[in-house]
Amino acid sequence: MQTTKTHVVHGGTLRYLKHDSAVTGTPMTLSVWTPPGEGPFPVMIWLSGLTCTEDNFTTKAGAYQAAAEHGVIVVAPDTSPRGEGVADDAAYDLGQGAGFYLDATQAPWAEHFRMESYVTDELIPLIDAEFPTTGARSILGHSMGGHGALTLALRRPELFRSVSAFAPISSPTRCPWGEKAFSAYLGEDRAAWAAHDAALLIESGAARGVFDDILIDQGDADPFLHEQLKPELLQAAADAAGQTITLRIQPGYDHSYFFMASFIADHIAFHAGRLKR
Repeated sequence: MQTTKTHVVHGGTLRYLKHDSAVTGTPMTLSVWTPPGEGPFPVMIWLSGLTCTEDNFTTKAGAYQAAAEHGVIVVAPDTSPRGEGVADDAAYDLGQGAGFYLDATQAPWAEHFRMESYVTDELIPLIDAEFPTTGARSILGHSMGGHGALTLALRRPELFRSVSAFAPISSPTRCPWGEKAFSAYLGEDRAAWAAHDAALLIESGAARGVFDDILIDQGDADPFLHEQLKPELLQAAADAAGQTITLRIQPGYDHSYFFMASFIADHIAFHAGRLKR
């Protein structure tokens, strides 16, 4: 794994890394921040949203002071495979920068767009091999990455101690972003879509007995709130399944990283308490 840049941030070390992925068949980039000290440390994996790279959260979220206080490693991978020979689309919500954290089954996407397997089967072992980790980890994300964090945790609960999200795409089978991406990546069989829908997974009981709580923050001034995000579907699913979630509607906040910077310390504390149990 190649280190491309290194910075000292809040006493810890931020590394930008690149490695050749056997899963996506392309070079993948990520950032890893490690706290001061020798460790070992638990890990938090952040998944970013549409159009983002490994750098958006790293430079905008203001997460590392809280991460230093709690002694957790923070990993932020890119949102999709990229580069020459990787399928793409002119729109921002499909193709490079819009991997949706699933394994595509349809051409031309299936060759490289395998972000679920990349995160769960390749990235996690890579981080555990290269950094001083305890083996305990959590996952969180924003928008498309909030969808990814929720669905990966619900589909692979043995990998994660806890999960949270900012403004997640709560039910991609019932919003334009999800319907467009799922049609392209998974085909027209909606039965295949349901396995990647957080609200439907929660309703089916996927979180029951696994996660004591799921923290979700959503701004009420978010322009995507009603058409794309629909957090009320998560709450209804949790109520139907008897699952505890903490859905906080934050007045005045939009979809930007200013929103995340305002509440990221709460999410880090939420995860840190569960990672150290």
